[in-house]
Amino acid sequence: MIPVFDDWGATSAEWKGGAIALGNFDGVHRGHQALIARTAEQATALGRPLVALTFEPHPRRFFVTDTGPFRLTLPPAKVRLLERYGVQAVLAQRFDAAFAAVTADAFIDDVLIAGLGARHVVCGYDFTFGARRSGNVEMLRAAGARRGFGVTVLDPVMREGEIYSSTRIREALRAGMAQEATELLGHSWEIEGAVEQGDQRGRTIGFPTANVALGEHLRPRFGVYAVRALIDGTWRNGVANLGKRPTVGKLQENFEVHVFDFSGDLYGKVLRVQLVDFIRPEMKFAGLDQLKAQIAADGQTARTLLA
Repeated sequence: MIPVFDDWGATSAEWKGGAIALGNFDGVHRGHQALIARTAEQATALGRPLVALTFEPHPRRFFVTDTGPFRLTLPPAKVRLLERYGVQAVLAQRFDAAFAAVTADAFIDDVLIAGLGARHVVCGYDFTFGARRSGNVEMLRAAGARRGFGVTVLDPVMREGEIYSSTRIREALRAGMAQEATELLGHSWEIEGAVEQGDQRGRTIGFPTANVALGEHLRPRFGVYAVRALIDGTWRNGVANLGKRPTVGKLQENFEVHVFDFSGDLYGKVLRVQLVDFIRPEMKFAGLDQLKAQIAADGQTARTLLA
């Protein structure tokens, strides 16, 4: 795993003086990947490291505390994806009241220059920074010219006239469009969480499930999905239900994953589950026999989709 720092003052000397990719990087989608690739070009030209500067928690969570779950990637997944696309170290700057009050000038002086020793920074066309979002790309360019660091501003990265964005991916997932989300991301969308103790009803009807904690992940459309789960280094096919299980009268959100042809104990493990395709919306059945028959049919559909 690449090194991760949570405050600009903690960045070690070996990761200073590089090319810095700036952004929230929620999802690390194709637009983010283009930004990282451009940063990699600068890092190579400088012979210096490629460092991503992002923020945790997501600023939206800090400013709108009662917002529902919306994250595409929680920190472990975000770091893993940033590394996959070429980032060598991450400053996941702690976004708290003190950091929210940092002025745009201080962000440049303290974070970019003193904290990271930035030689070149790369950001999107709409990047803002500093208290009350008072800093923008024009200010960054002017500061770079004055202070001696390069600035590259990436134009919108588009597909058929539509900008790749985390917002668009969230919309696709909320509509159950798992394959569209995968296309926009450039990789499968995953839910990653600890396997929690459930009511074990699944095993009583022949379909044991792992109850995966949803945490701060965005809630996609409720229903049944064909999935792949990473177990002991191997991706295994399965079927999952996301929703409130109206047939058994449970109204809390659950993400229950049935891994095909697997009988091991997953309690307490952290499971990564890729949503591959949407099978059907959540339904209420007349009883457990009807539910059991539908689960068997869903499993067969998932096997076909994943073959």
